[in-house]
Amino acid sequence: MKKILVVDDSPGWVRHHIFNIKYILGEENIQINSAYSAKEGDKLLSANIDEPFDIIFTDMQMEPDFLPLNAGEWFIKQIQFYPEYKNSKVVIISASPQIDKIAAKYNVEYIPKRLCQTTVPYEKVLKAE
Repeated sequence: MKKILVVDDSPGWVRHHIFNIKYILGEENIQINSAYSAKEGDKLLSANIDEPFDIIFTDMQMEPDFLPLNAGEWFIKQIQFYPEYKNSKVVIISASPQIDKIAAKYNVEYIPKRLCQTTVPYEKVLKAE
């Protein structure tokens, strides 16, 4: 079973990402969890430490608690702190104009939110496994 975590402060975007993931992978043999803040996502990371998420999608701009970092950057640092998540694929989905530089800094993948109208960018990251 493939375990996926979607973290975004917008319930609409969470639903959108989950819809596209299910459309591409089907609904069988996947488990999708969602969180609406970086802090909530971190709690799910630790709660699932024995069976880590395979893929983690995260927004960048969520709660302002981590300035000067975006909440998503803080969350990525938390993911990378856990050795159990070293094989997890992390994908930033954000409208941030710096998304490519942030993704390169943390060696993760990214999808600009403006490209999320189609399933093509999701297919690229989900099928590259």
